[in-house]
Amino acid sequence: MKDPKEIIAARAAKELKDGEIVNLGIGLPTMVADYLPEGSNIVLQSENGILNMGVSAKEGEEDFEIINAGGKCVTVKSGAVFTDSAVSFGIIRGGHVDTTVLGALEVDEKGNLSNWIIPNVLMPGMGGAMDLAAGANKVIVTMLHSQKGKPKIVKKCSLPYTALKVVNLIVTEMAVIEVVREGLLLKEINPDYTLQEVKKLTGARLIISPNL
Repeated sequence: MKDPKEIIAARAAKELKDGEIVNLGIGLPTMVADYLPEGSNIVLQSENGILNMGVSAKEGEEDFEIINAGGKCVTVKSGAVFTDSAVSFGIIRGGHVDTTVLGALEVDEKGNLSNWIIPNVLMPGMGGAMDLAAGANKVIVTMLHSQKGKPKIVKKCSLPYTALKVVNLIVTEMAVIEVVREGLLLKEINPDYTLQEVKKLTGARLIISPNL
């Protein structure tokens, strides 16, 4: 079986459309860049100040002055722009990001997002998660479906909120779930899993799409 994170990144990449400005958050979301179709016209933004970011740098070809928000060496496309944090967050806060792909600790059935801190665990800072969740037109969460058998998709988040009612789509290694007014709509299941397995590791009620 493939690495679950690779499955998630590859599936999330299919949600991005030509012409969009897309922010990739720290961690798993940065992997999405490597699964975009060659020749696609998607402008990737990294919150540390890159517009028109490319794929990950190959081993031995890294430029350690060109890194994404997670500190990983990346490439840039022709016409790329480097900015300071003020301009980068002006793009985000100004509503110019079409889609952001974020990781999460928990997402609940109302689309509330918890992804910036675990109480009593030392964290370097909140990063740009709150700005991205509030400023992007669409929020896609990419995460493992569960953590040590504990569901990460829940009825109500137990961890501190990052933003309320912002998540549009959840992509895990098991399923693709859309957040709709009525709750969580299960749209796709990875064929390596069954519906019962997905339900067992989901801590909230799922609405089964008629087109599942």
